[in-house]
Amino acid sequence: MFDCDRVIRQLEMHPSRISKEEIIKSEALKNNVTLFEGLKLACSPYITFGVKKIPTHGGPDGNGLPWVAFKELAKLLSTRQLTGNDARKAIELALSASTQSQWNDFYKRILSKNLACGISEVTINKVVKPINKDFMIDVFSCQLAHDSTNHESKVNGKKLIEVKLDGVRVLTIVYPNGRVDQFSRNGKELVNFEHICQQFAAIAPALERAYVFDGEVVSSSFQTLMKQVHRKDNVQSADATLMLFDVIPLSEFRAGISSLGQKRRSRQLQSFAPLFSKCSAIDVIDQELVDLDTFVGELRFKEINQDAINRGLEGIMIKDPEALYECKRSVAWLKLKPYIEISLTVTAVEEGTGKNAGRMGALVCAGEDDGKTYCVNVGSGFSDEQRDEIWQSRDAVVGQVVEIRADAATRSQDSEEVWSLRFPRFRGFRGFVAGEKI
Repeated sequence: MFDCDRVIRQLEMHPSRISKEEIIKSEALKNNVTLFEGLKLACSPYITFGVKKIPTHGGPDGNGLPWVAFKELAKLLSTRQLTGNDARKAIELALSASTQSQWNDFYKRILSKNLACGISEVTINKVVKPINKDFMIDVFSCQLAHDSTNHESKVNGKKLIEVKLDGVRVLTIVYPNGRVDQFSRNGKELVNFEHICQQFAAIAPALERAYVFDGEVVSSSFQTLMKQVHRKDNVQSADATLMLFDVIPLSEFRAGISSLGQKRRSRQLQSFAPLFSKCSAIDVIDQELVDLDTFVGELRFKEINQDAINRGLEGIMIKDPEALYECKRSVAWLKLKPYIEISLTVTAVEEGTGKNAGRMGALVCAGEDDGKTYCVNVGSGFSDEQRDEIWQSRDAVVGQVVEIRADAATRSQDSEEVWSLRFPRFRGFRGFVAGEKI
């Protein structure tokens, strides 16, 4: 057997991206099948194990657990043939048979879905594609919307209109056998909405095949909801509700495109409504077909948008009734907001003045969003507690992605090529690690 735990440690020790790619390339050329099977188990978003906490091996060493035995354990966990106490006992038995290095540096990281060595499926695929395509890993992607202000020519004709909620995008895969997996829009597994998963599991036997239900989890407070998404213990998400706006068979989602247009998918989602009527934490967002080329349709469009503003919602979604679901950003979905929201990266943390002396005054943010390059200081939208917390951990905050709400994008006074924001307000951090969005 290849010494895979050694390879993972090598990847962890080398901070350079080029060095990591060279290590992966070397193992691919050696045909280290065990390593790449392990990487696939760890990195594929479509493989989950249903176990939140994996124990660390503290000794003494076992005789070593053969890869074939670990693969069988992983299979039983991923197919949910082992769950609950049976799963914990099987994991503990596998741990006791393993050496500390074998378990802590390879097997545990696989079951935790966290290699913790600075590589992702994108890096792996880039390196192994010209060597052995069998080593490649599925990449998770979903359909994303464009801002309607940049595509005004598309806002015409018959469109399906729905409200845009202020929450967290969640894609739920439901299998007929009762298995339920939830992911953020970039494939990060979410495990903190167990009550929603339990309700999906209860209706799963009524499904003839696996489906991806696309929606938004909402709660009484956006900031509170974001804290629960990140939290590893003492999770309090019981008031969270999943509002669904689309559905697609898992096989088509993995292929990257649906076979049905938006209107037919919406009808299919509505056909599940009798099942969801039994679920207190799952509901379907209403849609309305409006002809924007008519006076009546244009008037109704304005009424729906104004109603969304009056209710304090994010705005509305404008959807092409005939368009397919494509796992990429598409003009088939357009978002219209009474304000704009963009995600930028924190490049520096500035100390405040006056009452904010000795704590954070503003975040310096920069990046690209929807084709525009931004550089802006964000100094409002924070509580006093947040200013203290951010200042105390300012080194860790640099590199994080934040969501910013503003009235409009404006040209920077310093450069025609750089944009700023009118009245920018902090909305929240949008990822689990630096540079990540959810």
